[in-house]
Amino acid sequence: MNTEQDLPETARRVADLLLSIGHDQPVVMLPATGKTSAEAAAGLGCSVAEIAKSIVFRRLQDDAAVMVVASGVNRVDESKVAALVGPLGKADAKFVKARIGYAIGGVCPVGHVEKTVMLIDEDLLQYAHVWAAAGHPHAVFRLTPDQLQQMTGAPVADIALRA
Repeated sequence: MNTEQDLPETARRVADLLLSIGHDQPVVMLPATGKTSAEAAAGLGCSVAEIAKSIVFRRLQDDAAVMVVASGVNRVDESKVAALVGPLGKADAKFVKARIGYAIGGVCPVGHVEKTVMLIDEDLLQYAHVWAAAGHPHAVFRLTPDQLQQMTGAPVADIALRA
């Protein structure tokens, strides 16, 4: 078991935030990277669908960060997201780090440096627990979909690209 002192700085920041809001699950360090949903799921022994991946866009009208927390098996339908929040552009690594506070591959759904427009994939609600990145490519934490909603205040929406 990792102690808080063993965590990288950004993961320690997430662990401290989770503790401050009363979340009872620790930040876990994966032995291999969790940069992709498949890598994280393999390291955790769960399905890819139970990975709550954070995808960041740039809203064109005001340059705001827009985060979609999606099931790891889903591709995000940008047109569905844009219909809810306004026209979107790509968010590069520099934008994500500056606006959200985490590097791509470890983007956490909480603890952002700026107010973030957020949506939660409705498909995550079918799982008892999901795993989200905790500020570092090897760091994750477990939570329920209800806890994800409570922590983020984000509305649930149909954002998945459907065939």
